[in-house]
Amino acid sequence: MELPLGKLRNDLLRDVVFPNLGVEDMRVVYGPREGFDSAVLEYDHDHYLVVATDPVLGVPEETFGFFAYHFAASDVAVFGARPMWLVVDILLPPGSEKGFLEKAMRDLNTECWKYGSSIIGGHTGVYPSVAEPTATTTAMGLVRKDGLKLPLAKPGDRIVVTGKVGLEFAVSASYFRERELRKLLSFREIARLKKSFRFETVVPEALTAKPFVRGMHDATEGGLTALHEIADNSGLGFRVYAEKLRLDPLVERVLDFYGIEPWSVSSTGTLIAIAPPEKSNSLIAELQKNGIIAFELGEFTADRKRILIENGEEKEFPTFKGDPYVELYGKG
Repeated sequence: MELPLGKLRNDLLRDVVFPNLGVEDMRVVYGPREGFDSAVLEYDHDHYLVVATDPVLGVPEETFGFFAYHFAASDVAVFGARPMWLVVDILLPPGSEKGFLEKAMRDLNTECWKYGSSIIGGHTGVYPSVAEPTATTTAMGLVRKDGLKLPLAKPGDRIVVTGKVGLEFAVSASYFRERELRKLLSFREIARLKKSFRFETVVPEALTAKPFVRGMHDATEGGLTALHEIADNSGLGFRVYAEKLRLDPLVERVLDFYGIEPWSVSSTGTLIAIAPPEKSNSLIAELQKNGIIAFELGEFTADRKRILIENGEEKEFPTFKGDPYVELYGKG
């Protein structure tokens, strides 16, 4: 069986990865699990240690250092922990320039200073078997035990989403499919999209939202279909109202150009917040006060139906069958 491109689907994780996890350790509170992008370990009497790891590859060179911080740090932040320590491996192909590494490290260092994080180790090298610059970052942070946020919901909890759905796809298109997009967008609009990679993080959103939420999730590969993982782990269903979705007009034009629905497209930087109903309005107001667009998209339900209401019609909410991002850019 040939493995598909992109992040492994949950059935492969269950069949191949999860049965081979080494020795059990009682200090592991939450280990590998569908829909959980971080591990949680006992640290001391009052704190948990939250740990996440993520690769960076296939990204535009100017974004490399930024993503080397934010991909993994975002997974730590949505569990309620401020990213504190990073272990970073940077593997480069032959012919890589010193200037690329210098910029990547400056950008990574800038993000560390912004959020009070330290790089405590890693590995850097140039190898013939490496085809493109690749980083793997492991991020760690502490959270008080009563402040841990898990991607779990209760019936009636509201689904609050920040306004960056589809941004990852549109930004990548502006870099990798610029010639095609010139049929649709002006040079200024393409330039704006390219600069928008700095919004592909949920670290500031998650740290702002923490007091108001039950749990959080970053809508990365598969986008808003992450709602299925939250519902599965919670034993719930959900209802989503299509008319409540707010897309950046520029992003919407790019998605329409490629004939892509917004529900399953890669949306790194889009926070899915699980908010008790009495805190939903306060959460949205606090995010907006901090310059973050947010809106209520639906709610979790006691029945296990996953419903999308669009143009007054109820239909099944899409499942993750393949990310349009991978399908498009995998064809190079």
